[in-house]
Amino acid sequence: MEISEEKVVAVIMVGGPTKGTRFRPLSFNTPKPLFPLAGQAMVHHPISACKRIPNLAQIFLIGFYEEREFALYVSSISNELKVPVRYLKEDKPHGSAGGLYYFRNMIMEDCPSHIFLLNCDVCCNFPLPDMLEAHRRYGGMGTMLVIKVSAESASQFGELVADPITKELLHYTEKPETFVSDLINCGVYVFTPDIFTAIEGVSTHREDRANLRRVSSFESLQSVTRTFPMDFVRLDQDILSPLAGKKQLYTYETMDFWEQIKTPGMSLKCSALYLAQFRSASPHLLASGDGTKSATVIGDVYVHPSAKVHPTAKIGPNVSISANVRVGAGVRLISCIILDDVEIKENAVIIHSIVGWKSSIGKWSRVQADGDYNAKLGITILGEAVIVEDEAAVINSIVLPNKTLNISVQDEIIL
Repeated sequence: MEISEEKVVAVIMVGGPTKGTRFRPLSFNTPKPLFPLAGQAMVHHPISACKRIPNLAQIFLIGFYEEREFALYVSSISNELKVPVRYLKEDKPHGSAGGLYYFRNMIMEDCPSHIFLLNCDVCCNFPLPDMLEAHRRYGGMGTMLVIKVSAESASQFGELVADPITKELLHYTEKPETFVSDLINCGVYVFTPDIFTAIEGVSTHREDRANLRRVSSFESLQSVTRTFPMDFVRLDQDILSPLAGKKQLYTYETMDFWEQIKTPGMSLKCSALYLAQFRSASPHLLASGDGTKSATVIGDVYVHPSAKVHPTAKIGPNVSISANVRVGAGVRLISCIILDDVEIKENAVIIHSIVGWKSSIGKWSRVQADGDYNAKLGITILGEAVIVEDEAAVINSIVLPNKTLNISVQDEIIL
C-alpha cells in the first residue's frame, strides 16, 4: 500500500468522573474534557490537531463518562471538522493501554497503518504530522513526544533516556524517586498496530503468572488479580519501560510549549498558551477593539459572538469570555476565564480568576488572585451560580457553587 493511501486513526483518552478530583469545583456538573480553554472545550484542542494528520479516517474518544455527557459535543465537532468523532465508553477503567486494547476491533475497522494516542489533559502544539514523518523514518513500533524540563520538576512525570543520534528510547521510568533525566514523556504517541500485540503480551504474561501461583497458593492469586487485573494495562509501566532499549520505541522532541492540565490554575495558564497560539494558527478567533465602538482589547482575548461587552470595558491580556456573558461599563478583566451566562456589572475588576457558569459579579466588586498557577490557591475560583454582591472583594479564594457573598473574603475556601 502506498503511504499516500494509508489510513490513520487517533485515540484521545478522556478519563472519567472518578478522576480529576483536583479540578473541582469546575468539574461538578461539566466533564473536565469539556471545560473551555481559550473558548474551546479542552478536548477540542487535541481533536483539532488530529485534523491536520494526513489521511485521518476517524477520531475516537475513550473514557468512562456516560455517553449522554459527550453525545452533543461529539455530534457538533464531527460536523464542524468533517471527520467522524466517536465516543467509546469503557465498562470500567482498563488503564491507558488496556482501554486502547479493549476497543481494538473498532479502532482497527478502517485497517489503519498508524494509531495516534493522546491524553486529553495535555496542552501543547501537538506536532502530529511531524511526529508521523519521524516515526516512519525510525521504523519502530511507537514514537512518543518528549520535552526537556527543569530537573526540579522532572520527577512529577515519566523520565526517560534517549539515544541522542538515533532517538531510540533507552530507558523509561514513571515518576522516579531519584533524578534520571530532564527529558520527560508528553503523553502523545503514534504506534503501528503492533501495539495491540504488545498489550496482549502483558495480559497473557500476567495470566500465566497467576496460573503458576494458583498451584501453590489461592491467596497469592487473589493478591495478584486484585492488584493487577488481567485486562488493566498501563502504557507507561507495562509497555514503555519493558520495551525501552529494544529498538521498538523512539522519541520526538518538541521545542514548543507543553503543560499538563491537572488543576484549575493550570487550566488558566493553558488557556493563555492556546490564546497565544491563535495568533498564528487561528487569528480570526481573537478579539480586537480600541475602546471607541467596542471595548479596549489588550493582548490575546477570545470573546464568544453571543457575549455583550460594553465599549468602555477594558479586556486582556489572556482573557476568554464564553457564551451569553454580559460585561458592564468600566469593567476590567485580566488573565481570566469567564464561563457561560455570567453577568459582570459596572466597574468590577477580575484578575487571575475563573468565574463559573451563571454567576453574577456586582458593581465595584473585585475578584482576584496572585497568579501563581502552581500554588494551591494561585487563582480565585467561583463555582457555578455564585453571587458576589456590590463592592465585595474575593481574593485568593475558592467558592463552591450557589453561594452568595455580601462581605469580602481572602485566602478562604467557601463551602
